[in-house]
Amino acid sequence: MESYTEKILITGALGQIGTELTNRLVEIHGAENVVASGLDRWDKNLTSAGFYERMDVSNTQLVRQVVKDYEITTVYHLASLLSGTSERQPLFAWKLNVEPLLNFCEMAKEGLLKKIFWPSSIAVFGKGIPKENVGQDVVLNPTTVYGISKMAGEKWCEYYHDKHGVDVRSIRYPGLISWKTPAGGGTTDYAVEIFYEAVEQGKYTSFISENTAMPMLYMDDAINATLKLMEAPKENLTVRTSYNLGGLSFTPKELATEIKNEMPDFEIDYQPDFRQAIADSWPASIDDSIAKKDWGLSYDFDISEMTKDMLKNLKIKLNAN
Repeated sequence: MESYTEKILITGALGQIGTELTNRLVEIHGAENVVASGLDRWDKNLTSAGFYERMDVSNTQLVRQVVKDYEITTVYHLASLLSGTSERQPLFAWKLNVEPLLNFCEMAKEGLLKKIFWPSSIAVFGKGIPKENVGQDVVLNPTTVYGISKMAGEKWCEYYHDKHGVDVRSIRYPGLISWKTPAGGGTTDYAVEIFYEAVEQGKYTSFISENTAMPMLYMDDAINATLKLMEAPKENLTVRTSYNLGGLSFTPKELATEIKNEMPDFEIDYQPDFRQAIADSWPASIDDSIAKKDWGLSYDFDISEMTKDMLKNLKIKLNAN
């Protein structure tokens, strides 16, 4: 294996995944080797990274300059528009979710970058696939703008790897649950909102119906999986579109039951909105055995461990505020 100091750029570093991934990368590689970027103005509490660049990822020239200035070797390209928001701004979502990825792949093809991580999503699956235990190689048939952009991105990742040897790696994230960063416009956001409302109001109105199961993952497990994939020797990787990640699968009703175990007075009701149709087009559970075989994917949290951890940390966080 070639040895070099990894210099890391994270786009979307202030988002739900980016915030926590940046902290972990700083712990592993040192702040001086991590550059965070986002649309916000710099302030010292923004990120633990050693450097911050205020940058729109669709500004190709600026992105190239940042990669050259910091001698970046590895990019975690997380900046994107999520599923709910993408439906309202389809053309902007397509541009933001696809073009910057191609720009990074071009830089890697030219030898400017060594490795790229790009997240895909369970939104790629769509209509006509089995609901349960969806396999790695099912036909993708997304029905949302977000899903279409992620499916296209997966094929571009595979193309750049097969044609140009670009080392771009990807995971199909399920819904992500975190107490550190509020959710940002996704269909699985109910599973974050429900905890905030439980602690603050003691009740929650879910925009997803009670028996709709969706794959979810606690953020700690998502970050561990991402780092594990990026550390794996490239000869071990057999999937160059995007790896399935199954995580946990549960319904709003099951999650509410877990919360009630910790907070007996908690109440929930259900008023499905436009996001219900998106959820109905997604699988209920996912087979991630190939990721387990190729690079040792594993999980630390089940639904009850996650619920306890979320409530414990949110109570501390919200009381502090």
